[in-house]
Amino acid sequence: MEKRYEQFSHTADIGVRVFGKTLKELFENAGFAMFDILADLEGIKGEITQEFELTAPNREELLIAWLDELLYNFYTKNIIFYRFEVTELSEDVIVAKAFGRSVSENRNRLKTEIKAATYYNLKIIKKDDYYEVDIIFDV
Repeated sequence: MEKRYEQFSHTADIGVRVFGKTLKELFENAGFAMFDILADLEGIKGEITQEFELTAPNREELLIAWLDELLYNFYTKNIIFYRFEVTELSEDVIVAKAFGRSVSENRNRLKTEIKAATYYNLKIIKKDDYYEVDIIFDV
């Protein structure tokens, strides 16, 4: 499956349906989808690598914890992340790296402000040969 995610409209929010051949890829593509909404990622390169290790009670909450942590780093450290690598993923732990660059030289790339990833109708679904999840972003 080639498609990483697709966008759909949802009241005052932005919704994405994220796909992944594996759960790791689903989490990576969710990070990409969020930052693709936040900023223009086309051709972006950078030298910043940020490591993450997060825990949550279940996969859905772990996904939100992951997206919220990425968002927190975007707003507090001014990093646009463009590539994500999940090295470890279980029901309640994620270990990952995100690659990015400073916003400062890329202010013109910023598109849509996202306040948070929400739990609205959040359910990771296993299809025949891939996973998908609908994520609603509060904008």
